[in-house]
Formats: sequence, C-alpha cells, structure tokens
Amino acid sequence: MSDLEIFCPSCDDQTPHSVIKSAREDLVKCEECGTVHPVRRERTRLTTVKVIVSRGGTSRSYQVTIPAEDELVVGQEMLVDDGVDDVVLAELTSLETDKRERKALAGDVRTAWARAVDQVVVKVAVQRGGKTRSFNVSVVGTRTFRVGDVEQIEGTRYLIKNIKLREGSFTDSAEAKDIVRIWGRRM
Repeated sequence: MSDLEIFCPSCDDQTPHSVIKSAREDLVKCEECGTVHPVRRERTRLTTVKVIVSRGGTSRSYQVTIPAEDELVVGQEMLVDDGVDDVVLAELTSLETDKRERKALAGDVRTAWARAVDQVVVKVAVQRGGKTRSFNVSVVGTRTFRVGDVEQIEGTRYLIKNIKLREGSFTDSAEAKDIVRIWGRRM
C-alpha cells in the first residue's frame, strides 16, 4: 500500500514499511524482514486561529485551522485559507496571546494580524521640473522594482530614482510587497 520509514522492532532500525490495515493503530509490514507489527498513529492537534488580513484600507477576518505546535513569527508569510472563500498570501504583522508577541505557538494565539502580500499597492511619485504627480499602482507582491529601470503608468514613462522600504531604509532593488514608495523622474 503506502511506503513509510518507521522503526521495526525485529530489525532494531528505521526501515521501509507497508501499511496492511489503517485504523487507530495501523498494522504494518517491514519491507526488510517481513515482520508484521502494530504502530500507533501520531495525531497532530489542530487549532483554529483568527487571522485578520488587511489589504489597502480594508480588513477581513478568516478562521484558519493549522497544527497547534506550528510556530508563528511576525514577518513570516503564510497562506491564509479558511476553506470557504479566497486564499490569500499574507505577512504576519502582530500576534496576540494574552499579550502582544513577536512569536508564539499557533495553539497559544488568539488573533493574528497580517497584511496581504500577494497583490499590493505601490505608491509612486513621478517628478518633472517642479511638479510631482502621485500614482497608486496595484501589482503582484513578488514583482521586483530596481533603481534605473524605466516604467510606465497611465501613459507616463519614468525612470526609477529611489525606492523606500517598509522598514524605513532605501534600496536599489526590492519586491513590491516590501516597498513603501518609489520616486521617479518623468522621461
């Protein structure tokens, strides 16, 4: 049936086994020596975590079921799928147990806050002479922008001059999900 590596009491080692019968206690057969023995299946305890995902100016609440022993960390990306509506790739921004935490086991988390990073809005300021025109551009979160690249928004071509990250520093290249603002010069 299905092959898995488990401990064989006769071989006294981890060996390939086939499942003969699935139940609360599986009956398995060692592929090395042929010994048939029971194996208690380890069950993963699941927990439901409320995840509030922000996208632009709106937030949506999801109920996500994940293993209780999974460690959640602020800054970590997770696939938020409540099995009902859409699936969202989101970055954790805050975790609440009995207080705010930077990391915690899923079973201890009451609410997790996150921001959607699969589709994001990048703010772009394009300058020419003494005038600046601002744009909000919706792009895939993994799209990379680089200083020196030429882009176009609503018929306006511009050269990227600066990129500011969410954490406050400037860079020469970054994915859209990490960018706060792009400054460009109209061409």
